[in-house]
Amino acid sequence: MTTIQLYNTATRTKERFDPIDPLNVRMYVCGPTVYDRAHLGNARPVVVFDVLYRLLRHVYGADHVTYARNFTDVDDKINATAQARKAAGDARPLEALIRERTEETIGWYHADMDALGALRPNLEPRATDFIAQMIAMIQSLVASGHAYAKDGHVLFRVRSYAAYGALSGRSVDDMIAGARVEVAPFKEDPMDFVLWKPSDADLPGWDSPWGRGRPGWHIECSAMSHELLGAAFDIHGGGLDLQFPHHENEIAQSHCAHPEAGFAKVWMHNEMLQVEGKKMSKSLGNFFTVRDLLDKGVPGEVIRLVFLGTHYSKPMDWTVEKAAQTEAALRKWRGLVTGLEPAPSPLPGVISALSDDLNTAAAVAELHAATARGDYAGLLASAQFLGVLGADQGAWAASVDLSPWAAHLAQLRQKAIATKDFAAVDALKAVLVAAGVDVRMSKAGIDLVPSARFDAAKLGALG
Repeated sequence: MTTIQLYNTATRTKERFDPIDPLNVRMYVCGPTVYDRAHLGNARPVVVFDVLYRLLRHVYGADHVTYARNFTDVDDKINATAQARKAAGDARPLEALIRERTEETIGWYHADMDALGALRPNLEPRATDFIAQMIAMIQSLVASGHAYAKDGHVLFRVRSYAAYGALSGRSVDDMIAGARVEVAPFKEDPMDFVLWKPSDADLPGWDSPWGRGRPGWHIECSAMSHELLGAAFDIHGGGLDLQFPHHENEIAQSHCAHPEAGFAKVWMHNEMLQVEGKKMSKSLGNFFTVRDLLDKGVPGEVIRLVFLGTHYSKPMDWTVEKAAQTEAALRKWRGLVTGLEPAPSPLPGVISALSDDLNTAAAVAELHAATARGDYAGLLASAQFLGVLGADQGAWAASVDLSPWAAHLAQLRQKAIATKDFAAVDALKAVLVAAGVDVRMSKAGIDLVPSARFDAAKLGALG
């Protein structure tokens, strides 16, 4: 059997992955808060852990792997959207407006992640379906002295868990000194975090031993993972931004609620995404959603392959140049594999690369190597294993013969070099670019590559 090595954030080492039960491999990944479209950074963990899911299924068998990724559907931003609709005249109950908004957003999320070639997880729990389990876990924490109730709130006593901070490598006192923490009259300690909070008539709420209220964010994942995967499971994943406080708090409350179990055995975190070398933010004008790119004609498999070109533990820089290069590679590959049956299994080098801490960059390099040696069936099998070159993904890459245009441009260029008059060259190039063709001119010749925005109608007739 293939040996998988994974970097465990909790131990800060790359370890051999030995599942608790090879016949029941379990993975939990923190999913989205469903108040709006998923931005490009939200998509990175989806792709990262989708590849891991595929690898685990390959090694242990599809029937022996369970992947759970949640939807957080109770949140202040969701509430604000529903309240705005109510203020605009919608007479339906707030709960109905919230449900409508979250259903709509989950539909968007599925459509966008499907476009990236991501497999649906086995389980996609909604937080609001597990309120009873959250209340039960909070009750056990209160009973054991790890949590306390005050003024309708229930808070976790951070100092009751001696190992708090081990995941992020910081002590409680260091975290208080170096971070902004909410100081509230109902807190015994500034670091204590909310497990339950009160709800007024204008907010969604559920009956509880502490009054009508709603859960804190952190307890949601602890309760859902316990209910669906058990008190101990194999892998917990998410973006690096969740390491503290979300994952740190999950560990504390889960270990204290179930001290006999180990909670998650391996913790994995993907690094953040940048755009053209800068942090993605609305203030910089470089913030966009997955749907923004798809609507601009960037194919989902192009987005996916750009992601796979960088190891998950490294910051991923999205650039226009990378997208163009990736698109050209996918067009080339699609041309090479047209009409072929894929090999029976992915290339050994691809599986080897992924088994070494999910080295997707090395796996993509194996695809290029297969292309160079003419192993197109192996290329196809391996690309599809990585989630690209699927039969349902390639409508954007319909073949087009631009060789007559390339020959004509070459003739005009040769004449221009002699006359020093490049007006005709520039005019033809402008037509090609307007039609969505990437024009690449070098000493070696001219290469015309149709982009995802290619529109043959804009080329007209070749004069």
